[in-house]
Amino acid sequence: MTSHARHSSAAFYPGSFDPMTNGHVDIVRRALRVFDRVIVAVARNSSKKPMFSMEERRDLVEAIFADEPRVEVAFFETLTVQAALSHGASVILRGLRGVSDFEYEFQLATMNKTLEPRIETLFLMTEKQNFYVSSKLVREVASLGGDVSELVPPLVHRALIERLGPPEDTTA
Repeated sequence: MTSHARHSSAAFYPGSFDPMTNGHVDIVRRALRVFDRVIVAVARNSSKKPMFSMEERRDLVEAIFADEPRVEVAFFETLTVQAALSHGASVILRGLRGVSDFEYEFQLATMNKTLEPRIETLFLMTEKQNFYVSSKLVREVASLGGDVSELVPPLVHRALIERLGPPEDTTA
C-alpha cells in the first residue's frame, strides 16, 4: 500500500462582502467540506463607496465564522491571482447565483487562468433561496427601510440597523 502525504488545500474567496449575505455564508460553509481552509478575501475597491469599512467587514466576517478556525479573513488590492498565491491558495472560489452571473465569472476565470496558470477557479452554485440575493440589493433595500433580516446573518442585520436605523413597519 502506497502512502500519500496529504497537503493542505486552501480556497481564496474574493469579494467586497459589503455586507456579507446568507449566500456568501452558504458558499463558505460548503467550501469547508472540500478545502482545509477558506480565505475570505475582502477586496479594496477605490471606485466604490462602501457602506462598511474594510475593518468593519473583516470584523463581521470573523464574528460570523467565530466557530470555524479554518476560515481566515484577508484584505487585498492586487490582482486576485497574486493575492491567492500569496495566501497559499491554488483555487479561487466563486459563487454563482444563476445564469446571469456565469458570463462575467467565466471571463474573470479565463483572465485569471491566463495571468496565472497554477490557479484554478471553482464555481459553487448558491442554494436556491439565495439566487436573488446580492450585497448591492441588500444595501439598496436596507437603505430604503426594507427588512433584510432573512437575507443576512443576524450580526450583519444588527450592523445594518446600527448604520441605517430599523426597517420601516409595513404592516400599518
